[in-house]
Amino acid sequence: MGLRRSIVGVTASLVGLVRTRLELMAVEAAEEKARLLKVLGMAFAALLFLTLAVLVFTVAVAVAVWPTEHRYMALGVLAAVYGVAGVVLLLLVRRALVVDPPPFAATLEALGRDAAMFERVRADDDDQPEEPPPADFRDKEH
Repeated sequence: MGLRRSIVGVTASLVGLVRTRLELMAVEAAEEKARLLKVLGMAFAALLFLTLAVLVFTVAVAVAVWPTEHRYMALGVLAAVYGVAGVVLLLLVRRALVVDPPPFAATLEALGRDAAMFERVRADDDDQPEEPPPADFRDKEH
């Protein structure tokens, strides 16, 4: 009966451990979803307003230099500035995606700690010498 109780206890502990880790993952998923929606909304609004600002600025420059012979050079310079700004922003976005911690980092860290704990327990069990059966047990076999 002691072995059965131990197996049930270990199983219950493992189920509790898995349940806790899944709950942590669900909380992180909800946080990640909320963060992503917030960032996407702000990015969309920023993109909209920046597009409008660039459009108005481009039209203002074009109208101001149109009567001169430098109108095409002015439009080319604007296009180059916009291109450089776009490349810089893409590099910043790439860096932010690479540097930020991956989703579910806390869950992965907790699972790593659990795995390390199980490895330590297994190593400790391997280091323990097996105890010989009690003397009265050997006598009953013969």
